[in-house]
Amino acid sequence: MGKKHVTHIVWDWNGTLYHDIDAVILATNASFAEVGLPPITLERYRELYCVPVPRFYERLMGRLPTDDEWEVMDEAFHRHYWAFSETAGLALGARQLLAEWQEAGLTQSLCSLAPHDRLMPLVRTHGIERHFIRVDGRIGQSNTGKAEQMVRHLTALEGVPAYRVVVIGDALDDAVAARHAGAHAVLYTGGSHSRTSLQAAGVPVVDTLAEAVREAELLADG
Repeated sequence: MGKKHVTHIVWDWNGTLYHDIDAVILATNASFAEVGLPPITLERYRELYCVPVPRFYERLMGRLPTDDEWEVMDEAFHRHYWAFSETAGLALGARQLLAEWQEAGLTQSLCSLAPHDRLMPLVRTHGIERHFIRVDGRIGQSNTGKAEQMVRHLTALEGVPAYRVVVIGDALDDAVAARHAGAHAVLYTGGSHSRTSLQAAGVPVVDTLAEAVREAELLADG
């Protein structure tokens, strides 16, 4: 740590800092059962998952869900997810990496599609809020991607140029959002996507958060 030119890391939450993929699969299959879809394996989920989430259902169903179907699916998933995710925890090494980055005099923030009113209590419960200069969860509908949210997030980070920002996430949408906002990205295989699908983004793909931080240093210092 300690690259002088690195300005800022923007962390994703679900599937990145927060290791909740097991809860996601359990919730997905519980919600699928309610709407008549067959269960899905982790491997298949990682092959098909995408944001905006209605497109994930399109890949499963062969068509986009109607507005009424989406409302039912979204409610069912989140109802089960918040129950199953109570036993989830931070990803391996996440707490130490956040502390070390801050101790090195560097800044970091959190930008997530998790609802803001749910995200903040979780961040506080895990005792990591102090490591971030800003935390932004989703406000509004859950059927959109992260691109515009990332622009707003970076705009709020006064004095942090986008080209010195590295977004660390687990989804192709994180790379899309970073590119849209003028930032770099590193993608982590511990969450919602397979390595093969992540590699399509054309950004570094890593298997641990420690590797992600090392790549972030190289990108922002390049």
